Amino acid sequence: MSRMNTPALEDVPDETTAILDRLGAQLGFVPNMFRTLASNPAVLDAVVNLQGTMSRVLDAKTRHTIALAVSEANGCAYCLAIHTYVSSELGGMSSRDIELARTGSSVDRKRAAAARFARQVVVSRGRVGDAELVAVRAAGYTDPEILAIVTVAVQALLTNFLNNVNQTDIDIPTVRSPGGPG
Repeated sequence: MSRMNTPALEDVPDETTAILDRLGAQLGFVPNMFRTLASNPAVLDAVVNLQGTMSRVLDAKTRHTIALAVSEANGCAYCLAIHTYVSSELGGMSSRDIELARTGSSVDRKRAAAARFARQVVVSRGRVGDAELVAVRAAGYTDPEILAIVTVAVQALLTNFLNNVNQTDIDIPTVRSPGGPG
């Protein structure tokens, strides 16, 4: 059970309603995480704006892969559920690639390097070695893209920490398997 108040949609502050409506239209539902954050409009605004800004760096599958790798490394069940849902239902990632992403890998060589690097950033608390930088550069990432990988990882850390502190109730729809019912 969530340890913080998760207000009903009709009980959120007025200044957060438009944000939650946009998220609901985009995702098909308003996740508990965002409803909880809505109790503090400044925090909700900060998280949503960071996510919006970071949606313009790297490609979507790479961002999803990083989020899954980081969420697995942090043991965030809520974030694993939402990122699995978004990666599968909205991001076009296969079940195999989602499984690999959770381990810090991918079916795509370059994306796998980004996931490994992001995972190492989290595990080392940002103190990656020269070898990790050489490896991510060898996969084709530029220094500006490496900065983006780190920032996407930190964005995932932020929501991991918020959800781990809260123990947010998982309200994510079941992911449909290819060719089968959800």
